[in-house]
Amino acid sequence: MSILNFFSAKRKLRALKNSAPQMIYGYEQNGLLLKDTRIGSATSIVGKEGLTLEDNVFIGQFNFIEATNGIHIGEGCQITNYVSIITHSSHLAIRLYGDQYRKTADPVAYNKGTVKIGKYTFVGPHVTIMPDTEIGMGSIVASHSMVKGNFPDFSVIGGTPAKVIGDTRKLDEPYLNEHPELRTNYDNWAKK
Repeated sequence: MSILNFFSAKRKLRALKNSAPQMIYGYEQNGLLLKDTRIGSATSIVGKEGLTLEDNVFIGQFNFIEATNGIHIGEGCQITNYVSIITHSSHLAIRLYGDQYRKTADPVAYNKGTVKIGKYTFVGPHVTIMPDTEIGMGSIVASHSMVKGNFPDFSVIGGTPAKVIGDTRKLDEPYLNEHPELRTNYDNWAKK
């Protein structure tokens, strides 16, 4: 490697290091600032007008949020990293139509629908949330899950396809018993 190539490579590496993903604090939605919401700079949002966030939401890095048919993410939710939330999918239709898929106006088996994630829900890394899905408040979605359908409040959700595998209230109770001062905070959102 020539000295010129060495310095050029070093400059490129420095530029790459300086462009590392950052957390962006505050999110403006319909003229209202959600000051406690944080979104990673490496997250991609498609159809932003269809995305409704409540405040105090955390969305990490390298996520794909496709909101053209509507996504609502409730207060206090945490969406970790490498999560895909989609409101349309051609995963069935593409095989049915083959090379005619792009020429078809309204294909059969083209899935679309809204996604709703209830407040204070945690979504682990590498999760895919499919169209027409509702996740109840206070839930946990285990990493590497493929989620589609309706899940009640306080669900522990896991698997591919995902199913309810537990109840977060059972996870929370020992902490609330050990720290009774937290009970009021918990009840303020959990009883609504």
